[in-house]
Amino acid sequence: MPKMKTHKSTSKRFKVTGRGKLRRLKNRRSHLRRKKSKRVLRSFDKDMPVARPDRQRIRRLLGLKQPKS
Repeated sequence: MPKMKTHKSTSKRFKVTGRGKLRRLKNRRSHLRRKKSKRVLRSFDKDMPVARPDRQRIRRLLGLKQPKS
């Protein structure tokens, strides 16, 4: 059986924490930044958890084992 391939664009957009949680960066962070307040721009530096409905699909694209529920 061939090796499982990782979806490269997904691996660049999502990170897995040490406990196996998925994190992503916020959207709207790079376009038209001049209009945005400094507080909003600082908030873009924090990453966010991935929404529950998307977790299984992203794990499959990353080639990760599904956690036991």
